[in-house]
Amino acid sequence: MIQKFYIGQNAAITREIDTSSFLTLQNLKTVLGKLFSITNPESVQFRCSGNSELLSLEAIQNTAEPIELRNTPNAPISEPIGPLPLPFVGNHYEIYPDALGNYDRLFARYGPMIKTINMGTTIFHTNDPNIARHVLREGEFFTKMTTDPAHPLYYMNEQAALFTCNSDSPAFGDSHKFVPPALSPRAIAHHTPFIQESARSIFPVLDQLVDNRQAFNVYQYMFKLAGQIIWRVIVGQDVKHFEALNTPPTLAIRLFGQYLSLMKKMSLRPSWYGKLPFGEPAKLRAVRNDLFNTVEKAMDESITPGGETLSLEDRGSSLKASCISDWLCRVRDKDGKGLPRDVLLANVVVLLGAGFTTSASFLSWALYSLVKYPGNEERLLQEMINHGADGTRSWTYEEVHAMKFLDCFIKEAQRMHSPSFQTARNAKTDTVLPGGYLIPKGSIVITCFPSMHMNSKHWENPQRFDPDRWMVPGFAAEAARSGLYTPFARGKRGCVGFNLALLEVKMVLLELVYHYHFEDASPEAVIYDPEFLVTRPLNFYLNPAKRTTWPEKCEI
Repeated sequence: MIQKFYIGQNAAITREIDTSSFLTLQNLKTVLGKLFSITNPESVQFRCSGNSELLSLEAIQNTAEPIELRNTPNAPISEPIGPLPLPFVGNHYEIYPDALGNYDRLFARYGPMIKTINMGTTIFHTNDPNIARHVLREGEFFTKMTTDPAHPLYYMNEQAALFTCNSDSPAFGDSHKFVPPALSPRAIAHHTPFIQESARSIFPVLDQLVDNRQAFNVYQYMFKLAGQIIWRVIVGQDVKHFEALNTPPTLAIRLFGQYLSLMKKMSLRPSWYGKLPFGEPAKLRAVRNDLFNTVEKAMDESITPGGETLSLEDRGSSLKASCISDWLCRVRDKDGKGLPRDVLLANVVVLLGAGFTTSASFLSWALYSLVKYPGNEERLLQEMINHGADGTRSWTYEEVHAMKFLDCFIKEAQRMHSPSFQTARNAKTDTVLPGGYLIPKGSIVITCFPSMHMNSKHWENPQRFDPDRWMVPGFAAEAARSGLYTPFARGKRGCVGFNLALLEVKMVLLELVYHYHFEDASPEAVIYDPEFLVTRPLNFYLNPAKRTTWPEKCEI
C-alpha cells in the first residue's frame, strides 16, 4: 500500500512509502523521520484533510489522500520567520549595534527560532535548548563547515586547526587525536604553577595603580593578563606584560587582536568585500601572515633541546613537557606519527588565539560580576580563607576546583555574561527541528548562548545573579545534559580548552580577590563591543585597593 506523506505548506516536500509492511506506529515514525530528516521523529503527528489527526497505524493505512506530517499541533512545518529585511542591508539595523539585546527582542516577538538576513547573508538563530542540542550534535543533520562564506568563522577558517576547520577536513582527524589530550585535566594540572605565577605577575602594576589612586580599563588589563597566561602555558615563554603600567602587549598578542577584530568586521560585510585587494581585506591577509610567522618562531623555541619522543598512549607524557607546544611537537602515536607541520602550527596558533581572547573577555565579566552583584566578593574571600589561603600558598588543580562557591560563581557569571555567541553549525540536509521549524540544506544555524542562558521559559528569575542556584544537587548536571547550559558548546565540536579556561579564571580570581578589593569606577553604563568575535566590555573600569585585613577562618 503506497501512501504519500508531505511536510510544509503546499506540500513543499513529499515522499511516498509502502505502509503495509509496518507493524507499529512507532516504526513508521522512525522511517518517516529519516526520510524527512526530522530530528525528533517520536513527535511526528499525522494529519489529513480538515486537520483531523490520525492516531493509529490502521487509520493511516486506510487513508487514500496525502497525509501531512507535523511535530506541533497548531501549525504546519515551515521555515522560521523574522523581521522583514530592508534592501541590501537586510536586518542589519534590527540587530546592531546591540546584537545581544536585539536577539532577545526578536526571540520575544517571533519565537524560539528566528530568521535574519544581514548584508545578503541568511542566518537562523535559536535560544531554545531543545533545538540547540540537535544543532550542536555532529551527525546526520548538522556539521561545522567554516568554509561556508555565511559561517561566522569564515575569515579565519584555518583548515588545519581543530577549532576552525570543517568537520570533514583532512586535518580534523589528526587534530582531534592529539589536541584534546594536550588539554586534558591531567595535562592542565601540570601547568597549574605557571598559571598561578602568571596570575600574580599583575600585582606590581595593580600596586602602582593603588599608590597613584588610578582606575584601570579592565578589559585592556585582562587582555594582557590572559595573553600572559596563555603564552606561558602554550609556548612556555614569559611575555612580561606587567613590567610597567603601560607595557604594551607582545607583538603576537597585538597581532591576534588585530586579526580577530578584522575577521569579525569582514563577517559583517557582503562576501565580495573580503576579496578586495586593498583596505581591511588586504590588511587581514597581511596580519595573518605576520601572526603565523611570529607564532612559528615561538613554537620552535618551545621544544625541549634533546627532548625524548613522547608517547600519545602514555597518559603521563604531558608531565614531561615544558608547555603544550613542546608536547605537541614531540608526541607520537603508536605508529610513530605526529602532527604534520602545517597542522601543528595551525593548532598552536588557534590555541593561543582562542585561548586568550575568550579568557580575557570572561575574566573581565567575572570581575564585573564581582562588583556588580553585592556580597559575592565577601563570600569568595571567606571560602578562600576556609581553604587555607594566606597570600603565598601554591594551589593545586584539585584544590582550586574543590571550592564550591567559586565554581558556582563562575557558572553564574558565565550564564549571565557569556563571552561566546557565535557558535554556528551548517545544515547537511533539509532538516525539521523541534517546534516544526524547517531548516533548508546548507543553512547556518547559530545557538545564541546569551539568550538561551537567560531564557525565562527555562530559568527561574534569569535576570537575577544567583550562584546558589548551582548549589542545588544535580542542577548543574541536568542543565548540561538538557543543553540548557552550554558555555563551551557541546558534542564533538565543543570547546576542547574548557579545562584550561576554567582553571585560568578561577586562579586569577583567587589571587586578585585575596590581595585586593575592587570598586566600580566606570564613568557610564558598561557597553560591549558588537564588532568583535566575543562579547567584551569596552568601558568597564575598576579602582583597586590593597587588602589589609582578612576574615577569620570558619568551619566549612
